[in-house]
Amino acid sequence: MTLRGADRALVRDALASGDPFPGTTGFAGAVDDRLVRDVLGRVPLFVEHGADDPTADDAWAFEPAALDDPDLVPAGAVVGPDDPAPTIRWSLPDPDPEPDRDAALDRLREAIETAARAANSGAGDVAVAFSGGVDSALVAELLDAPLYVVGFPDSHDVEAARAAAAAMDRDLTVVELEPADLERAVPEVARAIGRTNAMDVQIALPLYLVGERVAADGFDALALGQGADELFGGYEKVVRLDHRVDADTVRGAVREGIRSLPDQLPRDALTVESTGLRPVTPLLHDAVVDAALRLPDELLADEETRKRGFRLVAGEHLPDEVAVREKKAVQYGSLVARELDRLARQADYKRRMDDHVTKYVESLLGDG
Repeated sequence: MTLRGADRALVRDALASGDPFPGTTGFAGAVDDRLVRDVLGRVPLFVEHGADDPTADDAWAFEPAALDDPDLVPAGAVVGPDDPAPTIRWSLPDPDPEPDRDAALDRLREAIETAARAANSGAGDVAVAFSGGVDSALVAELLDAPLYVVGFPDSHDVEAARAAAAAMDRDLTVVELEPADLERAVPEVARAIGRTNAMDVQIALPLYLVGERVAADGFDALALGQGADELFGGYEKVVRLDHRVDADTVRGAVREGIRSLPDQLPRDALTVESTGLRPVTPLLHDAVVDAALRLPDELLADEETRKRGFRLVAGEHLPDEVAVREKKAVQYGSLVARELDRLARQADYKRRMDDHVTKYVESLLGDG
């Protein structure tokens, strides 16, 4: 396959028009004599560093391990055979917010319905990575797919998923972890994503371990509630406007979050693909991204409610207690970060060391 995520004719039209949202959940690969990657980088694409012709068959790949010295192609970029430097063709638009609150919600509602139709038309045999939060719960309802949660037995995510599944009257498969699962999976995850830093590995591990179980149970794809926190203002930092953001407004901080997606999404896609599954991300459909960018400030986040507009629409599909539930980041909610830190310290990588968990990850790679 030389193009993933979209029909070649659609991408050609997007190249001609410059439309950043042609109606996909991302695309990357070869179109005619060029390499392309969508505006949010939802599909990973790598080229060999320093290649004279990065479009040559042996100079690019969808996964970093296939190349000797891979460079990630920037989101929105086009790479041609005669100029190895990527050219940005698609940029994230900055539309004025919709002045009418109800019209903005209608647009979001229609966008989510569009995303659901697209996901259901090509999802295949799919399961949902379910944390009990509103994002994965809405995806579960849109796809009517089986629910899987991963975590250590006393983790927040396992408890929250059980409560949400009960409220939704849905069955739930719990993938309970033990430390040996992390030791085994760390090298596989690090190689798959081409990263060894602690944060990326901690985030990828739960996805990998739930994906393993989903694949073993015979599914073809894993659906994720990915992107909702960035698109709709789900993080505390967008309200606090603290040192973690440069912006001085909630809208600006939300946009910073959206701009962070091209760095995050390859990690998650590569993790899921390494288990033999196809990632399905309805909330990252072009229509949903476009609608999110147009939400007025009152439908983003404040000290009382984060992701207000998204929760209002999700609440039309979900029990109230699920639509309003807050969640923890997956590495903390699953207790993977805690247990990986414990394993590092048991291996004599103490917290007084600089970035001790990353050093532990690298040591496991060395052993492999």
